[in-house]
Amino acid sequence: MPMDVIREQLISFLTTAQARMTYEEAVQDFPLDHINEFPPHGLYSPYMLLEHIRLTQKDIVDFMLDTNYKEPKWPEEYWPKKEVKADEKMWQESIDGFLEDRRKLIELINDKNTDLTTKVKNGTGQTIFREILLILDHNSWELGEFSFMRQVMSTWPKGRIE
Repeated sequence: MPMDVIREQLISFLTTAQARMTYEEAVQDFPLDHINEFPPHGLYSPYMLLEHIRLTQKDIVDFMLDTNYKEPKWPEEYWPKKEVKADEKMWQESIDGFLEDRRKLIELINDKNTDLTTKVKNGTGQTIFREILLILDHNSWELGEFSFMRQVMSTWPKGRIE
């Protein structure tokens, strides 16, 4: 398969609805008065989950791009603390940060000088392609969880077809 086709497919998977919704659709019209609420029997709030998605994607992008990369501590540096109460600004910063890191990822994928099969300099054998797949997998899983969280919390707009 030509590399251009692979690049197009990766970017399409990152940005469009395939067999699931996009990040933008998942967060659209989320009622801000519920961002810190825990769903029934839940261990984290919608804000905590979105921030986890952002932090994880940022970590993987940094792992690929930052020559001074330092691995965050698991799990404490991949999740905000439960005590943190987000406000509208923090919510928006999490969304904007996710989108900015996704833009960097797309830029990396689109760069014809990027050999997707190259091993990550900071790694132990991981390739750029593998790390992109890891981001796609993690984001997809967590956005599914976020969507279900919205359903359980009744935070989807009225009339939305599930």
